[in-house]
Amino acid sequence: MPSSFTFPRAVEGAVGPADDRRIRALCVFSGSRIGVDVRFRAAAERLGGLMAARGIRLIYGGGAIGLMGVVARTALAAGGEVVGVIPDFLMALEVGDPGVTELIVVKSMHERKARMFELADAFVVLPGGLGTLDETIEMATWKQLQLHRKPIVAVNLEGYWDPFFRLLDNVVAGGFAHPAMTQLVTVVSSVDEVFGAVANAPVPTRDVLLSHLQGD
Repeated sequence: MPSSFTFPRAVEGAVGPADDRRIRALCVFSGSRIGVDVRFRAAAERLGGLMAARGIRLIYGGGAIGLMGVVARTALAAGGEVVGVIPDFLMALEVGDPGVTELIVVKSMHERKARMFELADAFVVLPGGLGTLDETIEMATWKQLQLHRKPIVAVNLEGYWDPFFRLLDNVVAGGFAHPAMTQLVTVVSSVDEVFGAVANAPVPTRDVLLSHLQGD
């Protein structure tokens, strides 16, 4: 890993009031496919346009395909700034988008996630597949472990993420997580709610984040 890059460090002390919520850059996790519901594409276009209108930089996975490509192209077309982060093996498959403001090529999927984390002030989750799930769960886990306080907002379009949140409920019911684990991710039903949700995302308490380490 390049010496200029570091993984996030644990936040010192108890988690207190929310950090500065002046969002300059949002990382969007979304699918490398369009999906079968045309409303997903429309939502991706809407999000890209809204971010550009607000002067918020888009951080994303660097691909020209799927919903991720839709968000990026729409933001660029509206005059927004777009930074893509993509592993070199995907660039070799010609998946990367050379038209973005900046395209950062990294060595691995692990470094990609960590680099996107480093560049973003908050995270937005649109419909997607295993990669989107992986990115979302890792950011939520880092938050649980006090590696960051950044908001994570899932856009539950047409109930797409309902099964995922039922799984989280089952994790809590099975005694493998504190009930307030839900504070880690804010759920909204439309992209128009994203910016308010980011600004008002709760900051989980220290007990919630560390209870699993204490066996509670």
